[in-house]
Amino acid sequence: MKELLVRQFDTYRHLFEGKDASLGWAWPLFEGAETFFLTPDHATHEGAHVRDPFDMKRLMIFVLYALTPCILMGWYNIGQQGFLAEGVTDFTAMEAMGRGGWHMMPIIITSYTAGGLAELVFCIVRKHEINEGFLVTAMLYPLTLPPTIPLWMVAAGIVFGVVIGKEVFGGVGMNILNPALTARAFVFFTYPAAISGAKVWDVGGNPYLLGEPSTVVDGYTGATPLLAVSGADPGPNAVAALDQMGWSLQDLALGFVPGSMGEVSAVGALLGGLFLVMAGIASWRTMVSCVVGLFAMAALLNLVATDASPAVFHLPPHYHLVMGGFAFGAVFMATDPVSSSATRTGQWIYGICIGALCVLVRVVNPAYPEGMMLAILFMNVFSPLIDYFVVQRTTRRRAERLAAAA
Repeated sequence: MKELLVRQFDTYRHLFEGKDASLGWAWPLFEGAETFFLTPDHATHEGAHVRDPFDMKRLMIFVLYALTPCILMGWYNIGQQGFLAEGVTDFTAMEAMGRGGWHMMPIIITSYTAGGLAELVFCIVRKHEINEGFLVTAMLYPLTLPPTIPLWMVAAGIVFGVVIGKEVFGGVGMNILNPALTARAFVFFTYPAAISGAKVWDVGGNPYLLGEPSTVVDGYTGATPLLAVSGADPGPNAVAALDQMGWSLQDLALGFVPGSMGEVSAVGALLGGLFLVMAGIASWRTMVSCVVGLFAMAALLNLVATDASPAVFHLPPHYHLVMGGFAFGAVFMATDPVSSSATRTGQWIYGICIGALCVLVRVVNPAYPEGMMLAILFMNVFSPLIDYFVVQRTTRRRAERLAAAA
């Protein structure tokens, strides 16, 4: 099979490669198809570099493998939350998966289609290869969205993320901000009603392929755990507010709560993180330091909280860990090898600041109960500065040791 593919690509190569190629404008399509089916035998000439026989496209596909637990958990949870909103409790796992897929797959397909077209236009105009990072960006972005978002907003966001978040800087390896989070930030600040509040996180009452929807039960709010805590009475009522909604710590960890399509399951993110660390793809220092920063800031706010403080001040650190998009962001967004810190010491500083900022935004800013997106984007901007000072400090110490030895 491999020999057949090689012969086919070699047969038509002259149409796409070379100065006189009749289809030279479509070379990015030819190159993308060839490297998708076959391992390329050439090296990159500019960032990002992987000094290993394991090429960039295979690396990105491994990240997609790591996302599988979050995708499957989100797929099931979308259907489950839709049934629960309608008061239906006797549904099967297959019914929940079918309903969840009906709402989730069009969003993912739209992300890949619209973002792929934007990526292809830049590749043709600039005459460079299709960037491998798009495989991951186009999957991460929809997993951070609610299942009820209009498809045209999905398309607008991914195009903004690809063009403004990556291509204007030169493509993969050159971007300052994480492209997937850039896309989500664009949608959040441009169309806030479609991605915030308590009405957008479940599909209750919406039609789907496998059955007819029922009316949403009276009193159902659709609030996420962070919204429920932020709306609780002042004082140590955070955990009580979650218990009142019927959410145990186990439910929060598994992701059986309203929220973004792929962000709600901390267990799914943990499984993906372990896979990435074992494969040597993501930095465990960044992940662990995010947790350290979150625990430290949450514990500090617990200490200074009074009976008059908002309930979220009293939320225990381990609840912050399994709520919202923290786990998903710490594993898949903060560890982006391009926009995060590259030095080992810098990764600790970078991750601790992300965890601390996430809690600060959640607690201090009542208008925005989820803080992971803003925390990561903010630290993306400062990661080059962190690495600069770490390198300067290391260089100075080595110079001092050499001077002392001389």
